[in-house]
Amino acid sequence: MNNDSKPSASLDPADWSEFRALAHRAVDDAIDDLMSVRERPVWQPVPDEIVARFHRPLPASPQDPAAVYREFRDSIVPYGMGNTHPRFWAWYMGAGTAFGALGDYLAAMLNPNMGGGNHVANHVEAQVVDWCKEIVGLPRDASGLLVSGGSMANFVGLAVARNATSSVDVRAEGVRALPALPVFYASIEVHSCIQKAIELLGLGSRALRKVPVDAAYRVDVGALQAMIAADRAAGLAPCCIIGSAGTINTGSVDDLGGLADLCERERLWFHVDGAIGAVLAMSPLHRGLVAGIERADSVALDLHKWLQVPFEAGCALIRDRQLHRGTFALTPEYLEHTERGLASGPLWFSEYGLQLSRGFRALKVWMSFKEHGRDRYAQLIDRTIGQAKALAALVERTPGFELVAPVVINIVCFRYNPGGLDAEQLNSLNEELLIRVHESGIAAPSYTTLGGRYCLRAAIANHRTEDRDLEIFVEEVRRIAGELA
Repeated sequence: MNNDSKPSASLDPADWSEFRALAHRAVDDAIDDLMSVRERPVWQPVPDEIVARFHRPLPASPQDPAAVYREFRDSIVPYGMGNTHPRFWAWYMGAGTAFGALGDYLAAMLNPNMGGGNHVANHVEAQVVDWCKEIVGLPRDASGLLVSGGSMANFVGLAVARNATSSVDVRAEGVRALPALPVFYASIEVHSCIQKAIELLGLGSRALRKVPVDAAYRVDVGALQAMIAADRAAGLAPCCIIGSAGTINTGSVDDLGGLADLCERERLWFHVDGAIGAVLAMSPLHRGLVAGIERADSVALDLHKWLQVPFEAGCALIRDRQLHRGTFALTPEYLEHTERGLASGPLWFSEYGLQLSRGFRALKVWMSFKEHGRDRYAQLIDRTIGQAKALAALVERTPGFELVAPVVINIVCFRYNPGGLDAEQLNSLNEELLIRVHESGIAAPSYTTLGGRYCLRAAIANHRTEDRDLEIFVEEVRRIAGELA
């Protein structure tokens, strides 16, 4: 065979001009999709014939990139989650931004490994981490790490808490050497990732004490103090209190200042799950809700929620840099630092978390923060809180509908109650109501259960939401409820 006819060992495009044209088309299509997102259903089910396409075996031979792109347009684009749509309010997700997506693309083209080394991308991440410290009020010499999201940020913070408060070297001896079970405390409204983290830290779910809440779904500080005293008397080792800056069900914010005081008195680690609400500190109007977060020993943030950075982007902040590094650092010979060259430099993020191979997620955060700035984010936070309160007012004015929880920030929990139904019937009715709202394609709230009451839950964290969307949503829910009744 002639050497000229051999396929290239490189995976670069065979024809750069053709790839350039395809890439330009993909960018244009993606921008068109975002510009016209309001014209499409929020969500629609994936047809069986489309699902079947994703059960085909791995292709053995190369496929034409243009054909692959066509399949993407036909099989994937129309059936997405829907969270780019202005009326997507399920769970708690940001809608992303066009410039943030560009940052993801540029990061992938540069493709550095953010584990460490002497290259500029590490300085970008360090600056983003510094900005996150500035947001919540931690000192400049605190430590931090960008991670995939709030779940991993909480894991990092709690891992440091476990090791820092232990009377033995847990890294050397393991949790079996602990003389008493370390106990963590959080409200019954705490996110499930906290329990997962404690289980994965080898302590078991019994090490997490779930504390009752008050009528506003905030942790009952008095009950918490009594539980700590009881556990000490039982020979256990209270080590950490977890405050919620925005609970997942209702958006309630614990009394962080009161929890910080309690931690000081009891000599406990203070961790704040701020995945939802830590960024309230950016708003002059609402920062008082999270007063006390600056006193935390560790904080978890989610930048792909209220701040709209494209998935994935979270941040773990630790007040004590040495405790943070001591929990994760392990430097074998092949990762030893040098005085000069590529393996030099002070920034080795692999020593502060689980990952050695890390993507350049810092770039989209850096670009997004620069594009919008603190003031614009504060305006978004204030506007979406205002929209949530406006939605609550619409619900209260609509016959047959009732709020199920107070609206503290931007989460609204409500249900349809036409009267004459028992609790089980009411729950079933609202479950069906939610599904039909999804199937209508008009809006996508989610659900929760509060005090045994199943309710629709709208988390207004979407920067594309306009006031008119709230009226469209309530009218559609009212219409479907009428059909069900």
